[in-house]
Amino acid sequence: MRILLLLLFVLVQPLFSQQKEITLEDIWANNTFATESLEAFQSMKNGDYYTILNHNSYGTFMDKYDYKTLEKIETVVVGKDLDGITFFDDYAFSEDEKKLIIGVDLEPIYRRSKIGKYYVYVIAEKSLELIVDKNIQSPTFSPDGKKVAYVFENNLYIKDLASKEIKQVTADGEKNKIINGITDWVYEEEFSFVRAFQWNATSNKIAFIRFDETAVPEFSMDTYGTGLYPGDQTFKYPKAGETNSTVALYIFDLDKDKKFEANIKSYEQYYIPRIQWTKEADVLAVTTINRHQNNLNLVSFNAASNTASLLLNEKDAAYVDINDDLTFLHDNSFIWSSEKDGFNHLYSYDKKGKLQNQITQGPWEVTKYYGFDKKSKKIFYQSTEEGSINRSVYSIDISGKKKKKLSKFVGINSAKFSNSLNYFVNTYSSATTPTVYTLVDAKTGKELKEIKNNLNLAEKLTAYDLPSKEFGTIKTVNGEFNMWMIKPKDFDPNKEYPLLMFQYSGPGSQQVANRWHNAWRHDYWHMMLSQKGYIIVCVDGRGTGFKGRDFKKVTYKELGKYEIEDQIESAKELGKRSYIDKNRIGIWGWSYGGFMSSLAITKGADVFKMAIAVAPVTSWRYYDSVYTERYMQTPQENAAGYDENSPVNFADQLKGDYLLIHGTGDDNVHVQNSMQMINALVEANKQFDYFTYPDRAHGIYRGRNTRLHLFKKMTTFIDRSLGEPQPTEQNIID
Repeated sequence: MRILLLLLFVLVQPLFSQQKEITLEDIWANNTFATESLEAFQSMKNGDYYTILNHNSYGTFMDKYDYKTLEKIETVVVGKDLDGITFFDDYAFSEDEKKLIIGVDLEPIYRRSKIGKYYVYVIAEKSLELIVDKNIQSPTFSPDGKKVAYVFENNLYIKDLASKEIKQVTADGEKNKIINGITDWVYEEEFSFVRAFQWNATSNKIAFIRFDETAVPEFSMDTYGTGLYPGDQTFKYPKAGETNSTVALYIFDLDKDKKFEANIKSYEQYYIPRIQWTKEADVLAVTTINRHQNNLNLVSFNAASNTASLLLNEKDAAYVDINDDLTFLHDNSFIWSSEKDGFNHLYSYDKKGKLQNQITQGPWEVTKYYGFDKKSKKIFYQSTEEGSINRSVYSIDISGKKKKKLSKFVGINSAKFSNSLNYFVNTYSSATTPTVYTLVDAKTGKELKEIKNNLNLAEKLTAYDLPSKEFGTIKTVNGEFNMWMIKPKDFDPNKEYPLLMFQYSGPGSQQVANRWHNAWRHDYWHMMLSQKGYIIVCVDGRGTGFKGRDFKKVTYKELGKYEIEDQIESAKELGKRSYIDKNRIGIWGWSYGGFMSSLAITKGADVFKMAIAVAPVTSWRYYDSVYTERYMQTPQENAAGYDENSPVNFADQLKGDYLLIHGTGDDNVHVQNSMQMINALVEANKQFDYFTYPDRAHGIYRGRNTRLHLFKKMTTFIDRSLGEPQPTEQNIID
């Protein structure tokens, strides 16, 4: 009922009130449109409980709730009682949930990594102990809760919490040379993990990956700060075709106080993107994959005998995606996801790696695996069964029968399950409904209680006459693609409007999704532009995700080719509509989207009048090895694929207005990309606009007014290029 009320607020109330217009200050300075969430939500392992963090002027509170009743059971931690810490935002329970690791004053390193001071808090005693008086990374309890492993200055350490003794496991760690237990830059960015060590179930062994990045080329970025002279940041960054870290898998045996290299030579490949202990204390599952990332081995490694056997091999003509769906069940059989039938689905294997059955199937994708209930033999998952722009939650028997939809409304549903899998917290939103959190019975799908809604936001939005996001498809000569469109609220089909297209377009990505608005996805800015008389459109063309393997992987070895064809052809089709001015079509994008908008204003110069590229890749030769080679192979093998779709090589075709924006502190897509584009434009004698944000990273957000400044600049540029032509002095005289 509350969801319907939220929808009613958003859609109906504007008819009865004086309306305000969205401003950039609303979006970026005042945080007017922020949604409420369940902060740092964690399901507890012992019983059907969960914890969330709450904050007030007295500090941080960690509260424990009962899934069944949603009643608060207790306040586990009060920040002000933590010996002066007051506020914290990072925590992890021990296995028995009697202790906590609490992180304080953490500083980001790259996208996922952070460093800082960490404490162990014993809940019953309300005692707090600093793990070590140094800035460390990734502290992790042993399963028995008696020890903590962590990384300091690229070496792995173990602290015994009773004796306070600290054991140094490795000693060869050195910046820009050797890393133990923490990933290098490219693994962190492209394989999406930081902690490269894992405890086994009996707390007597640790598996860890050692990275030797000595031969990896270094990248150096100038840093400007406020000092008299600039500094620099130097780190190892393997570009496409260059040398990567040499990786090796090690086991440290605490009982024997010795480490040894795991003998996986028979199944060893170029990368080790995942390690995971199985239900057997001495058996480690190791994922290895070749440099082309199209031949994956799942290896069973026995740490007691130092032997390995192959559980599973998966090959693909293009590439195999790495994910975290691998789950070992009580008998060491396992669940695995694969696109081998053309769509991403779940499969059941026995402990030896023999396929037992395909669990899910159909022309849709499993997008998340949530877990397996041993009692009911049910699998819980999220999928696109209600359309590729939607997500729904389901249960199904491990046999593949008795499927049941558990989520209620069409839109984006995601679940956080209790330990018993009896309940889950469903997070729901759609383009017309702000985020709602509800408690759901996992057996029946019955909604038991609402936890949190955004009625306050919905009510606040009644003061704004927000335009709607219209979903549909667009047919082009290349196929039919998902699309959304935002029209001005006072849209008149007899008028002509300028069109601004937005896209990302990267492999497996999705921008056309039926979810609630978000400032960081630029929804409110697009609505603000519609207030100014622009039509905004987003098209997910070939190469994007959730429509099957072939649709996604058609771009293999030719990133940019099919994607830009689809944006150009979509713009042409939109330009045929009577209410769109085909002479005033612009496009913008960030990162991969900036790569695309740069191609649009060059390869599509006869279609697009304007383009904005924020932090773009301009040649895949400048981007990292793991991401680029997954989709392109190496430049030595595929030079044409790299060069025939690089906007640098089409700079001489520029006709329209082009704004290029980059942060000099971008460790991901280096400002070198923009500099090379600038060189090409200068050599072609093409005029363009360029703006640099000193020391800002890929997201260009650090600083109180950075995002406000950025979006003001882009808005002004769009108005100048696509807005109504201003009368000239000659026009006035005439």
